[in-house]
Amino acid sequence: MRILFVSSNRLGDAVLTTGLLDHLLRTYPAARFTVATGPVAAGVFARMPNLERLIVLEKRRFGAHWLGLWGFAARRFWDLVVDVRGSALGFLVPARRRAVMRRRGGHKTEQLAAMLRLDPPPLPVAWTAAADRDLAARLIPAGPPVIALGPTANWAGKVWPAERFVELFLALRAGALPGARAAVFAGPGEKEAAMAAPVLAALPGAIDLVGRLEIPEVAACLARCALYAGNDSGLMHLAAAAGVPTLGLFGPTPWREYGPAGARTAVAVAADGTMAGLGVAAALDAAAGLLGARAVASPAGGA
Repeated sequence: MRILFVSSNRLGDAVLTTGLLDHLLRTYPAARFTVATGPVAAGVFARMPNLERLIVLEKRRFGAHWLGLWGFAARRFWDLVVDVRGSALGFLVPARRRAVMRRRGGHKTEQLAAMLRLDPPPLPVAWTAAADRDLAARLIPAGPPVIALGPTANWAGKVWPAERFVELFLALRAGALPGARAAVFAGPGEKEAAMAAPVLAALPGAIDLVGRLEIPEVAACLARCALYAGNDSGLMHLAAAAGVPTLGLFGPTPWREYGPAGARTAVAVAADGTMAGLGVAAALDAAAGLLGARAVASPAGGA
């Protein structure tokens, strides 16, 4: 059986599609998969079982990248085509069965699950290899609990102030996770490094994982943490998929559609729709509830 799966280009959206792929892997364990995605999200699928081919779509003018994918896919017969991009490609390649995304309401995982008429929606997963897990064990060794912080995002409006990340960490270390260490995660590039720099400067003992790792290595490191707290970003979705208790921090973006999807997740949402309007106390309450602990006052007295 051959399955063509056209995933999203953005990291977070691609992570959210892994629940569908995991369902298909369990339903058709002998199937061979071809996955098409963008370069930013390619690492999400790098360790996927039964992956025959990973097609990385480099964006080209006038949608020429779609022509290349069509040229490949149209020469083969597929038992199933799943196109979460909702493109014409899903209808133009020969297939026994096809499922093409249509815009619906609800959480993104519910929208995706409706393509295959799945209820409840399958949760996203994070695939890693033994080498990824070995590296993670060296970077985040056994010992005191580690709180993963994700202070970056692809848009300034989604970024919680750096000093509040620091304050939240100090409150958690003083209460729900005594003696915890911080690990700061971010993607590659100068922009991500600049957003993470104030948090690293304020927490000199933090584990610096900014821009250093491939996506499967990040997932393996996150899986060793006691808690993840971060902005609405692809990293937040990866943390939830990796199984770490995940706190998503939301201001202007729709948390009901894009909140973290996992076995242990929570959100803290600003009442005024801005990240500046989200206080440390609200985030601390949400984190404490996620950990099954009682919140304590922030050391800096933040609201």
